[in-house]
This record gives sequence, structure tokens and C-alpha cells, in this order.
Amino acid sequence: MNNENSTAHRPPCLTSAAGPSRLLAVVAAGAMLLAGCSSTPLPPWRPSSSPATPPITSSQAASPSSAPGVLLPPQAPVGSAVAVPVPTPGMAPPGAAPAPAAPAAPPYNEAVAARFPDPAIAYSTPGLQPGRGSFSSNEEVSDWLRQLAASPPAGAAATVLPIGSSQQGKPLEALVLTKASATDPAAVLATSRPTVLLVGQQHGNEPAGSEALLVVARELAQGLLTPLLDRINVIIVPRANPDGAAANSRVTANGIDMNRDHLLLQTPEARALARLGRDYKPAVVLDAHEYTVVGRYLEKFGSIQKFDAMFQYATTPNLPEFLPRAAEEWYRRPLRAAWKTQALTDEWYYTTSTDLADKRISMGGVQPDTGRNVNGLKNAVSLLIETRGVGIGRLHIQRRVHTQVTAMVSVLQTTASHAEDLNKLHPYMDKEIASKACSAEAVVEAGQTPAQYQLAMLDPATGADRVLTVDWNSSLSLEKLKVRVRPCGYWLSAASTAAVERLQLLGVQVQRVGESSSILADVYRETSRTTGVREDVRGSVAGGGDIIKAEVDLVRGVIDAPMGSFYVSLNQPLANLALAALEPDTQNSYFANHLLDSLQSSARVMSEPALKLESLD
Repeated sequence: MNNENSTAHRPPCLTSAAGPSRLLAVVAAGAMLLAGCSSTPLPPWRPSSSPATPPITSSQAASPSSAPGVLLPPQAPVGSAVAVPVPTPGMAPPGAAPAPAAPAAPPYNEAVAARFPDPAIAYSTPGLQPGRGSFSSNEEVSDWLRQLAASPPAGAAATVLPIGSSQQGKPLEALVLTKASATDPAAVLATSRPTVLLVGQQHGNEPAGSEALLVVARELAQGLLTPLLDRINVIIVPRANPDGAAANSRVTANGIDMNRDHLLLQTPEARALARLGRDYKPAVVLDAHEYTVVGRYLEKFGSIQKFDAMFQYATTPNLPEFLPRAAEEWYRRPLRAAWKTQALTDEWYYTTSTDLADKRISMGGVQPDTGRNVNGLKNAVSLLIETRGVGIGRLHIQRRVHTQVTAMVSVLQTTASHAEDLNKLHPYMDKEIASKACSAEAVVEAGQTPAQYQLAMLDPATGADRVLTVDWNSSLSLEKLKVRVRPCGYWLSAASTAAVERLQLLGVQVQRVGESSSILADVYRETSRTTGVREDVRGSVAGGGDIIKAEVDLVRGVIDAPMGSFYVSLNQPLANLALAALEPDTQNSYFANHLLDSLQSSARVMSEPALKLESLD
């Protein structure tokens, strides 16, 4: 059956076990109820030839035609429908607040500032206290999580999970909230409820997401969002880069941009998130960031960034067909309606390079290195939220946190309303990906599609909208730059232990060859080589180091697979992660980044091998 209007795959409407009055309370408190029955259902779970959803223009982004499923109490003023978390016994910010710092001068005038009034509520976290000059400290974040875990909702379990340590020894922690019998991965997975992973502050100078996650954590553990735990599990990492947060720095302590490190896993911070994702297998991941408001935009375009929020889902080669459709239809559309209800503006995520002569605007990149794209290759609905914040200190912080909270609540509600659909979608995608081994096309490298776009910004003198026609690199439609037949798997030499370790951290299944044999394979023959650096749409990637830029030909032949070497089958759900890591002639490959010591360390296995294989401990 291929009927998009069929009721068989329509999501159920979200209901509350506590009855209509409780549901209204949840809605009135800002849990933007996104009724599943009003969203566009995906077609039955089989390949479709329908075109991808076209990009939405800037003007449409500011004025969606309707806000289906968003309920507000009668006569409620805009901005009044979000919970005001206030300190209660056991939840007061620990310790005395640091002395307030003198506020920095705003980087724009009052006419621009007037475009971003505070919401009609005031959020309360340690870092949002009146007169406070700093955001929540790492110690305050940790204490907040522990106090919440000490008083879980009735019938629920909560724990603060240590997931690692930062480079400077600060704890990396996640709050697990579930109605499973326990909070360990096996118990959480046994619930058959989709898990949502919420991550904040991978970039240490982007604090609004972290403060918003403290708000959302409290409302899940002790407040108005608790009923959602009947339908979903939630894991919250409020601060993924505590060293960067303490230093107000984008990068980790060793200068690496950890949000470009989710395939290579060079930092302990990225490895901690990888282990968490591998063990708990989230169906949905939301990554909370902030974007630069003035800076190079004012220098390049004579304009100031306008939008309260920017949004993008995974956009990288080889994603399952239904994943971006689910992200668009189930998540982005109702989220935009929720922002509109709160008088918040939004746009696709975009950025521009640090080269002032380069006037191009680019959507978020297509490289398989960011959390957004790597989580998509793990077959999760992977969402990026960016609020306007970098370069403006604490200016508009309540509005920025309000924008993030609105987004997070929308994503949680949508996941709850689509829990059954997600439980159908993920086994389908896993099976579809595994079935492509040995035959289907594999896109080894892709690029953005050039276009022009009408982009709204702000006039720095008047604060009025200024619409610019810009050269726009779209990530919604990818240009295939390098395509190969998908192998059955990859052979790796016995010395390739560093690559094997990273693949296992990502959740990719790797097996050891237990008995020497011969296999039919394509080996890589180098035709040229240079050195360079990894690049994204902003410019060179911070902390990336020198990489090998090799061009290769494929040479078919029979090779030896000695005992103790490794085999990575592509007949598995995470095959596309292995492909991203092991094709050597891309900037993110394990060969280019020195995790494989030579081109002879790997080969593309082109027929199902008759190997004696052993599992790795």
C-alpha cells in the first residue's frame, strides 16, 4: 500500500493520563502540544520516488500559514505560555552567586535591541539569577542535576550518569530520566520507548542551550513535562564542553572544535558522547548551539543577524531516505509553528566563512563530522537548534533561553506523539541500510548546491528588516562529487587498532579474522598526494591538524586476510558510518587523519567473504 493519506501510519494524538485539565496545564505552561493527528504522516515504510521537500524562503520562515496542533489558553498573551521555573526547597542554586560583572556594551543600538524584547516570563537557573554576571558554573550544573536525580517523579527512575572527564579533569555528566525499571542501557532499551538525547554547549561560548536544558531537566523531573516520560526516555547532557564553558571558549582545552570531532573522536568529550549514543541508541538527538550575531556579518553585508532561531537536520550523503523526511514533517514544521506562537522568528541554519571577501552564505555543512550529521548516520532524527548569542554576552539571555526551551519542549512533545511511528521507522531503516551491502551506490563525497536566496537581516541603523539577495549554498540537495559501488565490507590490517577502537565507540560492529584466508577486494592505488587541513563552510577546522589529501584508483584482485586482521561488514545498520570513516580519499577519513597508517591498511571487500570471524570483546 502506498497511500499517503492512509490512516494506518498516522500518529496517534497525544493524550494525558491525568485527564484534560492536566493536559491544559501542560500546554498553558509552555509544553507546546503538537497533536500528532494534525501533522503530515510519512508514507508506508518502503522506498518512495517522491522529491525531497523544497527549501522554504526567508519570508515563509517568518510567516508560516498555520500553526496546527499548537494550543494556548484563551486570551493568553504571547510569551505567557511557558513555565517559570522558580527555585524551590532542594532546588535553590547552590552557594552564593558570583559578584555581578559590569555588562558589556551592546554591539548594536537600541533600535536593533528593540526587535528582541524579553519574553513575558523569567526563567530561573543559577546562571539566570538577577544581577548575575556569569552563567551557571560547572559545579552548579552538576549540583542541579544531582538534586533532580535525588527526587525522581513517581514511578520513574533518574540518575546522573558519569560519562567521562574533560581534558582538564572536569566531570562529563548526563541526566537519565525514564520510567524503565532502572537507568542502565539494557533497562532503558527494554521499555521500547524512543529515547531523546538533548546536548548543550559543545561550544563553550554558547550558553543559552545549557541554561535551557537545566530548565527542561527540572520540568521533566519535577514539573509540567513529567507526563512525557510515559511515552519517551530522556537523556540530558547540559554541558558537553565544560572546559570551554569555564574559559568562554568555542573549542576544547586542546583547541579542537569538538563539534567537528564526532567521526574522528580525538577528544575525550566527543568520545564520551559517542559511548552514550552507542549504549542508549537515541532515536532523536537535539544539539543546542548559538550563532554569531554581528562580527563578520556586519563587515560583509552591512547588516545584523535577525532570527531568534536557526534550525537544520542531518544533511550528509547516504542518509536513509525517510530520515530527512521525518525530520522535516514530524519535527521542523510543528517546531516552526511553536516558535511563531511565541512571536519568535526562525530560518534555516546558515553561516559564512571568515574570509571577508567571500560573500557566500552556506547552510550547515554536509561533511560527516558534526554531531548533527554523525547522529544522522547512526539513523537518529538529528536536529540542530541555534539561537542568536555569540558575541553579545548576556544580552537578551531570557529570550534566547525561551527560544531554546520552546524548541526542546516541541521536540519532546513531538517524539511522544510519534513514539509508535519512530518504533516502526528505525527497524525499517536498519534493515534497508544493511540490505545495500555489495550492490548499491555509495556516495563517497558530496557538496552543497549553489543557488540564490532572499535572506532577511536587520539594518544596523534603524533595526528594520533588510532583505538581501545572497549566493546561497544549499545542503538540502547534495551534489554527488565521488560515487562508488558499495562494497560488502572493509578489511583492516591487524595494526589498525586505533581505527577499530573508534569504529567500536561509534557502535559499528567490527570482527576479527580467526583464520587466515583469501578474499576478493579492491585495493587503493595512490595516484597523487598533498597535505592540507580539514575545512568546513566557515574555513579551516579548529585543531584539525594536517591531513593527507590523496587521490586513488581501485585495483581489483585477491588479497590475503591474515589471522588477527579485522573485517567490517556493511551488512549492518551503521554501515554508512563505516563508509564515511574508511574511504581514504576524503578529508574526514581515518586514513587522511592518520588513524590508518597507510593505504595498504584497508581494502574494499567486493564479494561476501568466506572468513572465520570472531567477535571482539
